[in-house]
Amino acid sequence: MVVDAPPAYSTAKRSLLSLLKRTPDAALTDVARALGISKVAVLAHVRALEADGLVARAYRAGKVGRPRVVFRLTDAASPLFPHNYVEMSRCALQFIEERLGRAAVRELLQRRAADVADRHRARVADGRLPERVAALAKLRTEGGYMAEVGRRRGPTVEMLEHNCPILALAQQYPEACETERAMFASLLGADVEVSHRVVAGDGVCRFVAREAVRRP
Repeated sequence: MVVDAPPAYSTAKRSLLSLLKRTPDAALTDVARALGISKVAVLAHVRALEADGLVARAYRAGKVGRPRVVFRLTDAASPLFPHNYVEMSRCALQFIEERLGRAAVRELLQRRAADVADRHRARVADGRLPERVAALAKLRTEGGYMAEVGRRRGPTVEMLEHNCPILALAQQYPEACETERAMFASLLGADVEVSHRVVAGDGVCRFVAREAVRRP
């Protein structure tokens, strides 16, 4: 994913920001390995980003020896990632709620989700469940959610979303989250549960899909 960082930022700094969005509390060695650069180079980039208030370091206790340093994004880094005109959407929903009530907001969210599902169903419908989840993750990444397929455990497949472009909207209208979960279930033709939510303070949104039970 391309980070909307200042033009002066190098590719390495942009890659570092994207990595920390996907992997909060990453250790120095892990960052260096993921970016393919030396630990000295990582520290140089981190110091520059710390100076700009975008990255902070913390210390995590290990089993033995000194605590190890880990890096994470600060709240100031949030605007660098896509937010899908969320403020305009939030204001529009607030206006609808004031004029027509909360039920009208839920109806609008559901109608939009149905339209999105219909528009993209052909891209997700084919293949086995892991293939459908992978297609959905690609679709969501295109929308700025930094999605990826997670673990497969027996009959379930998880999808992780590392960015929430609608976070501010979901904080005021949590119905948006349930609407998206229902949309995923419709697109995948599967049962979908949620175990982690960025809006609830988790570092990632985690969806677990299971083939729907077909009843006679």
